[in-house]
Amino acid sequence: MAATGGIPSIMEETKRFRRAGRLDRLPPYLFVEIDRAKRALVERGVDLVDLGIGDPDLPTPPEVVEALRRACENPAAHRYPSQRGDPSLRAAIAAWLERRHGVAVDPDREVLVLIGTKEGLGHLPLAAVDAGSTALVPDPAYPVYQAAVWLAGGEVVPLPLREERGFLPRIEGLDDATLETASLLVLNYPNNPTGAVADGALFREAVDLASRRGLLVVNDAAYAELCFDGPAVSLLETPGAREVGVEFHSFSKTFNMTGWRVGFVVGSPDALDALAAVKSNVDSGVFTAVQRAAEAALALPDERIRQQVDVYRRRRDTLVDGLAEAGWHLPRPRAAFYVWSRIPTDEGSAEFAARVLRDAHVVVTPGVGFGVEGEGYVRMALTAPEERVAEAVRRIRSIL
Repeated sequence: MAATGGIPSIMEETKRFRRAGRLDRLPPYLFVEIDRAKRALVERGVDLVDLGIGDPDLPTPPEVVEALRRACENPAAHRYPSQRGDPSLRAAIAAWLERRHGVAVDPDREVLVLIGTKEGLGHLPLAAVDAGSTALVPDPAYPVYQAAVWLAGGEVVPLPLREERGFLPRIEGLDDATLETASLLVLNYPNNPTGAVADGALFREAVDLASRRGLLVVNDAAYAELCFDGPAVSLLETPGAREVGVEFHSFSKTFNMTGWRVGFVVGSPDALDALAAVKSNVDSGVFTAVQRAAEAALALPDERIRQQVDVYRRRRDTLVDGLAEAGWHLPRPRAAFYVWSRIPTDEGSAEFAARVLRDAHVVVTPGVGFGVEGEGYVRMALTAPEERVAEAVRRIRSIL
């Protein structure tokens, strides 16, 4: 690394690396950009109502906090944890899945504990997508799906999610040319950002396609417990799913544990072994005390989840009904804690979101940040107290 006049700076070397590397394919992470804009206003003393990032404002259950405290007092908890997850947590996950979703899994072979589902979703393509192969990824979608495929050296084939189809992908219409190099099919139901839910028919189509084509089908079920019309259907309820598929679940949304970084994936033992092999080279598992806390969360009565859903239902109705009075008729989502709607003006989604932030001091997320198909839409998160949601309605109505 020759240089005249001194050693080149690390920053300059990083720039040279990035110009030639796959990082250049990654757009700025949407939520980081939104957070930067928020901070600038907050530093000026502006009172913002934040309906942007889906970070629950409800408290972590006290039983979970207490379980962590107790576990931290045990010196053994501070050593390296079990790489695949402590056997007692994996057993608790299996019992919880059977109770909540009627799905029986082998805790030793079909459960893997994660440092949050984002970590697992980010690492899975390293195990399932080779350079030159493709992944079928929904659009709009959580940006991590696409970014993880690119980082693994693969290519993304978008599956449009459109309102006229209830934001469900058209799987049965995929042609041979599209499927020839595909190794991964990503689904996300209940869906972020749209709030859509899937029935068993979509999962049967996905499992059938995966079985015929040798794909791995993934369902990100982070919002499975946040359904307004009854429990969500699990991919693993579909016959044959555990041979060709995996499903991700999150403690973050269900138990208000976003900062704790713990989740799990269940399904195909071969897929989990491959993911575990990747993880063994890049992380050392979840802090044992956090795993004890996760067990405490799974032991909570189901009524606690229903109470939480009722909180989001009231916030949803406050937002939808309040904006309808101003002529903006938003669809009422069936699941998750987001409202996804077409913009009531002829602005682009980024332009509309910027105006709402500037003039109404309300943070909303432009739909284009979730993909090309998200243009013309906006997402509003129900992660603020009901009175603040009502304040956001008042402010937005004043600029429509």
